[in-house]
Amino acid sequence: MKYAGRLAAVAVVGALSLAACGTDNNNPGGSGTNSASASSAPSAGNDNALSGTINAAGSSAQANAITEWTKNFTATNPGVTLNYQPSGSGAGVQAFIQGTVSFAGSDSALKDDEPAQADARCKTGKAINIPMVTGPVAVVYNLEGVEGLQLSPKTLAGIFNSKITKWDDAAIKADNPGATLPSTPIVAVHRSDESGTSDNFTKFLKATAEADWPYEPAKAWPADAKGQGAKGSDGIASDVKSTPGAISYVELSYAENSALQKAKVANGSGEFVELTPESAAKTVETAEVKGTGNDLALSIDYATKTPGAYPIVLVTYEITCEKGLPAEEAAVVKGFLQYTSSDEGQAALKELGYAPLSGALLTKVRTAVEAIS
Repeated sequence: MKYAGRLAAVAVVGALSLAACGTDNNNPGGSGTNSASASSAPSAGNDNALSGTINAAGSSAQANAITEWTKNFTATNPGVTLNYQPSGSGAGVQAFIQGTVSFAGSDSALKDDEPAQADARCKTGKAINIPMVTGPVAVVYNLEGVEGLQLSPKTLAGIFNSKITKWDDAAIKADNPGATLPSTPIVAVHRSDESGTSDNFTKFLKATAEADWPYEPAKAWPADAKGQGAKGSDGIASDVKSTPGAISYVELSYAENSALQKAKVANGSGEFVELTPESAAKTVETAEVKGTGNDLALSIDYATKTPGAYPIVLVTYEITCEKGLPAEEAAVVKGFLQYTSSDEGQAALKELGYAPLSGALLTKVRTAVEAIS
């Protein structure tokens, strides 16, 4: 991650098992005060300071955020131990359903038969999906002498479907009028392991360039699309950095940490948008809430026409019981999520390569957190 070189591991009260490391910066990006909905989280020196141990598991994409949040939260609530295992979204959801964790992190909301199983685990209440982390997905490339590359969804689909094989292809030239493009062969690199990043990237291709991307979205890369595989986000970043002519997709933090070139991607209005936390946040702000009540499962419009919106994003949810957790457990989960959804908690994300939530969606998230009991 961006500050991985400054931290090999973060020590928190209790064991915190992580696949990625966070930042040693105790001053999150921004010093805004907590919102009213988050101000009730007790702190050290307060007789009402929280205490207890909770276990959580799931998305490795949010592990860096959970590390930072846990460090800050336990600093003001030293009686709390939070153990997060970045076992992957699917494993985290199953652990929640089985009752072995207090909340799960998942790069997609509960689906198919999972809501009924999760509700049964909660017993006296419903399981709710609470969006908390926005992970922008960068299109990264290695092409010497070519800065500010622009790519439309149709062109990206052609590249990753092995139909566009040279960097001076007419489709790429059309996206980049006036640019001098070499005839270098394109090396399209994808995740070889099942990945929430691949799932969201293929959702984007399917939604915006279906004629050129005939495959269904999935965590596993479609074999017919071919290309070169690399394991994990770090493998993607390493392969692109060392391979002239390579192109791939990876979370923004990995792109920045490896100093990779990032392409501008066209949104639904044809505007080529540079990836920043702010441009990614615009896409999530306009996402439709398809859940009911405090269940905030989102439907992201990958073809968004919002000016300045970068279209390739993933959202990680914290999945927990609105009601039904043991009282002490519910208090710690609620207090922790009050902090993560606070101004301070969300501001910390920008330092880690994520995009903060904002606007009406953040207000709904805070309301959902307040309902936990």
